[in-house]
Amino acid sequence: MATPLPAGLTTGTYVIDGSHSTASFTVRHAGIAKVRGTLAITSGTITVGEDLESSSVSAELDAASVNTGDAGRDAHLKSADFWDAEEKPVWSFTSTSIKADGDEHVITGDLTINGVTNTVDLVTEFSGTALDPFGNSRAGFESELEISRKDYGLTWNAALETGGVLVGDKVKIALDISSIKQV
Repeated sequence: MATPLPAGLTTGTYVIDGSHSTASFTVRHAGIAKVRGTLAITSGTITVGEDLESSSVSAELDAASVNTGDAGRDAHLKSADFWDAEEKPVWSFTSTSIKADGDEHVITGDLTINGVTNTVDLVTEFSGTALDPFGNSRAGFESELEISRKDYGLTWNAALETGGVLVGDKVKIALDISSIKQV
């Protein structure tokens, strides 16, 4: 049985508006604090079909655009110690299925980071639609997931004198998406 679209969302192709969307991450540092950062969403398409099952999502992020508020840390993250942004500049997501889960939706797909691809589930909330002052029909979405950075070959670390390691393994990723319907 086909799952209907959320109320207000209409069929068509929506392009992710990178200037009004955010891809952010949070990871433990030294076991006592959290470091937060963002990456630029360089492209993305949301294709809304007649129902959830016939809809799809794809997006690309720029690994070199990382911004944690510390230029030295950003340079280290871009280096071969972490995700080698010069050799592996694109992170991507391509959905393989979408299904309803109560008021939320689960978008299953292939997430590629650091040249390594794993299947993940994006728990996604439809935020609604709006007509902006320029006549664009917009649709908003919020997603979250948690990954193990080791699953993507991101294993650099440093031992702490007090025990533990400098960089935690679990990374929380949050997406806040504004998309524009194409005519």
